[in-house]
Amino acid sequence: MSSDAIFPGEAVTSYDLTGRGGTDYYELFSDIPASDRAHWERAQAYVDEVAPRMLEAWDRAEYPLDAARRMGEMDLMVDGIDHPALTRMSPLAAGLVNMEISRGDGSLGTVLAVQGGLALRTLALFGSAAQQERWLVPLADGSVLGSFALTEPDHGSDSVSLETVARRETAADGTGEWVLRGAKKWIGNGASGGITLVWARVEDEGAEDHGSVRCFLVEQDRPGYLGTVITGKASLRAIHQAHIRLDDVRVPLDAVLPGTRSFKDASTVLYATRSGVAWSALGHATACYEAALAYATTRIQFGKPLAKFQMVQERLTHMLEDLTAMQLYCRRMADMDEAGTLRPTQASLAKFHNTRAARRIAQTARDLLGGNGILLENGVMQHMADIEAIHTYEGTESVQALLIGRDITGMSAFA
Repeated sequence: MSSDAIFPGEAVTSYDLTGRGGTDYYELFSDIPASDRAHWERAQAYVDEVAPRMLEAWDRAEYPLDAARRMGEMDLMVDGIDHPALTRMSPLAAGLVNMEISRGDGSLGTVLAVQGGLALRTLALFGSAAQQERWLVPLADGSVLGSFALTEPDHGSDSVSLETVARRETAADGTGEWVLRGAKKWIGNGASGGITLVWARVEDEGAEDHGSVRCFLVEQDRPGYLGTVITGKASLRAIHQAHIRLDDVRVPLDAVLPGTRSFKDASTVLYATRSGVAWSALGHATACYEAALAYATTRIQFGKPLAKFQMVQERLTHMLEDLTAMQLYCRRMADMDEAGTLRPTQASLAKFHNTRAARRIAQTARDLLGGNGILLENGVMQHMADIEAIHTYEGTESVQALLIGRDITGMSAFA
């Protein structure tokens, strides 16, 4: 008997649900400038090239570093950062790239968030001329992988209370150096062999910056630097996050990023990346909605497509309602960012709304697909799991609510 023979009850053995549907019900992206569209199309080409591999990598919890570097080779990591050494990408173009890459694979979306949104942005905003000359382009083109080490095992939402310390000491040859000691957790690319931008509190009695939070550029092959890949993740499985221990890591005095003087500088970076999370959530939600729509129009039950059932049409409408609202948030946010009027709490509201809406869309899509919804090959379950991570990082839902609440009431409810 041929292996491709059709047996009773299995006329359809699989569904093609991961294609690009181009959903844009309000035509919010129909009039974008040609330069922005070119960036978006390059991101589409990148996704088409690497996404099939990423499905297997996610299943095996493997991090294909060459796929991450390929993103840099295609000049997709600059994330709208304004710097003369980097390709100019408008906020809208940066958002569309983020959306498209996350639509293809959430782990790659996080590579972009870590490499471009966090590490590259920190260096571009606060690094010295020498640091930028040495590291900026290698980070942008992916030849060096970078990480942003702020959160600690004991400090996530309250990362302002970080305990990693940096002390000034005199080396054996009489030159000054910094000595870093502490631990960091959930650090994307933290065990990739590249560089880590470590946020630490200065411990130097009598110095002007004693007690200040500053950032240090640390090469991961420095003695005392130990980055251990966190295992057992059920989300973002195709990028590695690390648990880092800094056991008296010694770096030269010029390893500090001179523009960093307080925790507010770290917050500046995080505020900028929250808009990226909103776009990333839109990418995940788009993939889930389009998979559900494709399934509803091709899956036959009780003698007709699922899409002919009233309940299914109502569910698809609710999903489109959420998806269109997410697109409206993102497009308006990009326009305000381009005009220089976007406030941090406005980005927080977009992140707050979009990750919640993405959760709803993914849940409905998984339910609509029935048993097929839990198969990785259909995409929805992977996106559903990955949304759980972006819902948390760059500030949890509760933290965003408190930031927005303080802004609209004028009163702080932070403990």
